[in-house]
Amino acid sequence: MEDHFGHIKFAIFYLLCGLAATFAQLAFSVGSKVPNLGASGAIAGVLGAYILLFPQGKIRVLQGQQVVQVPALIVIGLWIVLQFFSGVGSIAKTADTGGIAYMAHIGGFIAGFVLTFLFRGSRRVRP
Repeated sequence: MEDHFGHIKFAIFYLLCGLAATFAQLAFSVGSKVPNLGASGAIAGVLGAYILLFPQGKIRVLQGQQVVQVPALIVIGLWIVLQFFSGVGSIAKTADTGGIAYMAHIGGFIAGFVLTFLFRGSRRVRP
């Protein structure tokens, strides 16, 4: 993504995704005493940008004892659906999250998806 956006734009994009992730998590866990940074949410933002710009890009996935290539739309799409259901469970207090900030992942992903429309460069880079 950094090659696509450019170094400076990517740094700003990444920080904004991290901030959005932090605020998303804070919004859903106001009374929490657990520190919140948003770093994994910033990475989720990069995934949001990648799925938008390169949905047919191949991602290597370990399946059994072999590595297979799967389209990004499937891998990242399944990941965000899993985050969504886990996030809903964490809000409803029906699941122990083990310290995972699911709402930060969702917030960062959405921010990355939306910010991609503002930050995408004119350069075309193959995934």
